[in-house]
Parts: sequence; structure tokens; C-alpha cells
Amino acid sequence: MTLYPQLILDALTHVRYPGTGKDIVSSGMVQDNIRIDGNKISFSIVFEKQNDPFAKSVVKAAEQAILTYIGEDIDIKGNIGIEMKEAPKPKPSAVLPGVKNIIAVFSGKGGVGKSTVSSNLAISLAKLGYKVGLLDADIHGPSMPKMFGVEDAKPEMEEIDGKQMLSPIEKYGVKMLSIGFFVDPNNALVWRGSMASNALKQLITDAHWGELDFFIMDLPPGTSDIHLTLVQTMGITGAVIVTTPQDVALADARKGVNMFVGDKVNVPVLGLVENMSWFTPAELPDNKYYIFGKDGGKRLAEELGVPLLGQIPLVQSIREQGDAGRPVAVENDSITAIAFHDLAAKVVERVNFRNENFEATKKVEMAK
Repeated sequence: MTLYPQLILDALTHVRYPGTGKDIVSSGMVQDNIRIDGNKISFSIVFEKQNDPFAKSVVKAAEQAILTYIGEDIDIKGNIGIEMKEAPKPKPSAVLPGVKNIIAVFSGKGGVGKSTVSSNLAISLAKLGYKVGLLDADIHGPSMPKMFGVEDAKPEMEEIDGKQMLSPIEKYGVKMLSIGFFVDPNNALVWRGSMASNALKQLITDAHWGELDFFIMDLPPGTSDIHLTLVQTMGITGAVIVTTPQDVALADARKGVNMFVGDKVNVPVLGLVENMSWFTPAELPDNKYYIFGKDGGKRLAEELGVPLLGQIPLVQSIREQGDAGRPVAVENDSITAIAFHDLAAKVVERVNFRNENFEATKKVEMAK
């Protein structure tokens, strides 16, 4: 059989993009760069945005379409590239002009260690030499005052350019604010969504955060109007998704990824953190017990086409030091501290990669 580009395009018309239901050829997703070398075929498929949740499944469907409609002897496996239409553009953060990067830490459900990841990520970034702020945006379950050992602290007001502003509490090199500083910790906080959103806005806009390299937001679990309010108010650089390897947590994490990359939110996902990956007893440091399943977060990251930023073990010291107000990332040489330091380094790498892509895209657009 003689191979030619139109034959390949005809086969690819049988592949539909799940997001629209249209075939990838008429949608303009197949680049005009089909290469044929004997029975080897290669080309690229273009997606609208980074971390498209359907990218890998579309590539597999395209491979199968070539083999089905042209021939099983075609060399196509691994020859289809994935390209993005353009790098996502960071939205300007008008409310925090002194902040370079805003990172949202999210989990689809509670109890997976999102706040533990947020606090240790913030401290690890500070230990790398960055100026870091941390907003405890988990309005109904604020835990940062406890985890930082500052439950009795009361943020003071200071006058900045003629305006009275809150001064964040600073510890371990991190500037922090939480609704927990202003409410009775023994009483449940019963607020409607609008009240909670307005309270968070005040912690952001009425506080003197100053110049920061990273502003970490520990979001509430799940998807709600609070999340929409924050992403619409802030120019978020990217989201970090926290899950455990358990199937129930993975299902909610998948929804979270889809929420961030969807048209209403459109925030890049920097990557996924698998927390409680395995249990290691203190007396058996080389042993691993996969209590919540093995590599579930790793498989989900591969499925959705997002980076796996780290696998954090379930170690007793994480809980003990969090309860004692001294997160493990304050240390330097423990296994868990090193895991969080590595996570921080990968977040920095992903943020730099995204910002470089944006700058490169901007230069190309300016040159047109």
C-alpha cells in the first residue's frame, strides 16, 4: 500500500476529541506536518491548553485509528507528538502586585494531608531562600495556627500608605494569615459561601504581604464558590493537587484537575502530590507498607498527563511535629524533610518552566 497524507487524515477523522465530540481533523488539531518514511508515520496533535486531561486518550485513539483503517503493519506507536496551541498566560495579580507567583494547593476531599503539604511546601520554599507567604484559605477548618505553633498569636494592624492593614504572623521564614486567628477555635464556623469568600478577600487585600516570590493558598477541600471566587480574584500561577493512593481520593482528585483546566477556571495544574504513599514505622525505616494502595497517584498523573511532583510517606513524625507546631520541613536531614524539600524544588522547576513558556509565547506574538 502506498502511504500518503490524505490517507492518514481520512483515518484520523474517526477520532473524536471528548471535550467537543468533533473529529480531530476538522477541529484543526492535526498539524500539517505528517511525515512518512516507508511504513513509519509520525505527526503531532495540537491541544488548546497544557495538561489537557484528554491528551493521552486522544493519542491512543489516533494510533488505533491508523492501525485499523490503514494497516496493522504501520509503525505508529510512540510517533505521535503532543503540542500546545499556546502557553497559558499568567493573569496579572492586581490585588497582590508585589507577589510573583501564586500557588493554589487543592484536594478533592478532606483528610488527604493538603494542609500538611501546604505548610511543609511553604517552609521548604523559604529554606530555599525564597520570600514566602501562606494563606490558610480552608475557612471551615483552619489548621495553620496549630501547625505553626502560633495559636495564641493575634495579627496586629499597621499603617501602610495611610491605610490600616493586617500584619501577617511570621514564623519559619513564612508570612501567614488564617481565619483561625480571628475566631473561637472551640466553636464551629457556620458561614454561608458569600460570607466565607468575603472574609478570605479581606485576608488577601487588607493585609500587608509585601514582596513575595511565592504565595501559597491552602484551599478548602472539594469544589465550591470559594474556589471560583479565589481564582477569579487572584492571578493564580498554577495549582498543586494533593491526593492519597486510595481510589476514593483519586476520583475526587481527578475532578479537581478537571475543574482547574476547565474553561471557567483555566488555571494550569503544576502537578500532583501523592501523600501517604506508604507507611514506614520508625523502628523499621527501610520497610514500606502500602496501606492505601500502591502508586495510585502516580498512575493518575500519567493518565491525566500532569507531572508527579512527589510521593510523601506516612510517617509518625509528620503527625507529631505538625501537632507540636514544628512541621517536619523545618528539619534538614530526615527522610520526610528531604521529601518536602524535593517537592519544593520541583514546584520551583515547574513554575519556572511555565513562566519561560509564557515569555517565549509573548515574544512570538510580539514579533508577528
